[in-house]
Amino acid sequence: MNSPLVENYFRVDKFPHIWCPGCGHGIIMAAMGRAIETLGLDKDKVCIVSGIGCSSRAPGYMDFNTLHTTHGRALGFATGVKLANPELEVIVVAGDGDLSAIGGNHLIHAARRNINITTICFNNNIYGMTGGQYSPTTPTHEKGTTAPYGNIDRPFDITQLAGGAGATYTAKTTVYHANQMQKFIEAAIQHKGFSLVEAISICPTYYGRKNKKGSVVDMMNFLKDSFVDRKVAEKLPPEKLEGKFLMGEFVNKVEPEYTALYDGIIERLKK
Repeated sequence: MNSPLVENYFRVDKFPHIWCPGCGHGIIMAAMGRAIETLGLDKDKVCIVSGIGCSSRAPGYMDFNTLHTTHGRALGFATGVKLANPELEVIVVAGDGDLSAIGGNHLIHAARRNINITTICFNNNIYGMTGGQYSPTTPTHEKGTTAPYGNIDRPFDITQLAGGAGATYTAKTTVYHANQMQKFIEAAIQHKGFSLVEAISICPTYYGRKNKKGSVVDMMNFLKDSFVDRKVAEKLPPEKLEGKFLMGEFVNKVEPEYTALYDGIIERLKK
């Protein structure tokens, strides 16, 4: 609690945090703090925006300009912040339900516009804060309080969804791969355009118990054993990839950025 990272980038008076023992969200929040520290960003020029959910508590603990908004609307508010002051480094924190269910329309349009916002998705495959309902990323046949006999929906792949909608940087990693996560967040912040990092988290309290995933250590070991970097996967035979999930950088390209195009319109009108 007395490290320079914590003292400089977190609101120590707000600790201890409210996340359950074993929750992966603290790992993601710490990776965000380390990424910001490594990049040497001016704290006064960083704005972190969240909606509603377990993940959305993170900005309350982070010592920056922060905005805690309504459910699913973080990207809408963040778009307004970025347009009002393009010099701000705007980072959105959102859960899988917050981002891809009620906030799904804001996700696809922020990606389509390619506005320079970094979005970090804390994906624990469940609605954790409101009682364990299944979310758009809950795997098929897995259980939730609203799917006691198993979820029959096909899950979203949020990374592919964002890339398909026009995001110019996307990456996926897990809370087990914390060092890789930090590097992806750094790359996403530095990228000029809409960036999304999907951080696969764990929820031992609701998702883990409902689906008999074992202890927190078991859930972390599952991430270690089940996720394969896409560059490594390209060299493996198909039988080695059965039951595996791909992680890594999926999109990294340069396209015109929205606020720059908007400023261009203003400059043309001045002439």
